[in-house]
Amino acid sequence: MAPPTTPLLFLALLLLHVPPALSAPNMTPDYEVKLLLDPAIVLSPTSHKLTSPVLSAFAMPTSVTKMNVQFLDTSTKEIYTAGWSPRIRKTEGEDDFELTYKKRYAVSGSDIDGTLSTANAEGFDAGDTGYEAQVEWGYAQKTLSISRKKTGSGSGYSGMDLPGTSASRAMLIDEAPDKFDDWLGNGWGTGKLGSARIYGPVLAKRSVGTWNATQLYVEVWPIRDAAGTGIEYVVEASFKTTSRTEAGQKKDALQAFLSGMGWFVAQDSLKTGLIMERY
Repeated sequence: MAPPTTPLLFLALLLLHVPPALSAPNMTPDYEVKLLLDPAIVLSPTSHKLTSPVLSAFAMPTSVTKMNVQFLDTSTKEIYTAGWSPRIRKTEGEDDFELTYKKRYAVSGSDIDGTLSTANAEGFDAGDTGYEAQVEWGYAQKTLSISRKKTGSGSGYSGMDLPGTSASRAMLIDEAPDKFDDWLGNGWGTGKLGSARIYGPVLAKRSVGTWNATQLYVEVWPIRDAAGTGIEYVVEASFKTTSRTEAGQKKDALQAFLSGMGWFVAQDSLKTGLIMERY
């Protein structure tokens, strides 16, 4: 006769048959294709505005929207080195500042799903409804960006003015999300922001048109040159889609179109990196 099963033994037998807990699914990104245009060809040499052929090709008006952008980090770029970029942006026509805390992951080759899984393992999963995932799809490189957006009051500021160092620190510290703040330890993010300085600002201009039945943006970014004595213009064409397949197909088509017009630059757009290097 078999011995009676004890309560502890019964519980142990039950646990052996409990399936492992399912992990949360990966985030679902949208896609932003970004390709560079040759500023020497697509910009007027005197006004540095988009030329008529470019405006005509994309059915763009002559009016633009201004965007003033700056980043905050320590002098040794500890936040950027950890893969984060806290940003303050003022967009023309909007009263308040947009605060963005962005975490970047380099995509190895075309392994977008593997990169999403890496982000998941670090705490960014489909349950994070406050964060937005986007694959920035360039000429040769892709980057997964996971962003949390907040708002800072623009009261007391005029035009396109951005806050100074102390006010910028205070805004970003007050709105810092927990994942950013505790990334490398409790209070890490706000601690670094407390001694951060401004990188920038850069006053960019955006034109909006259409291409191949898709809304297309062309942005002109005047960034300090490597010597620190002049300005280098970065011109970027971009569009967004929720479809990975469409992103790849239209990226190739847009690249072919820009090449045919003699406007394309076969390099990746790294605006944030340039600003962090040169300011």
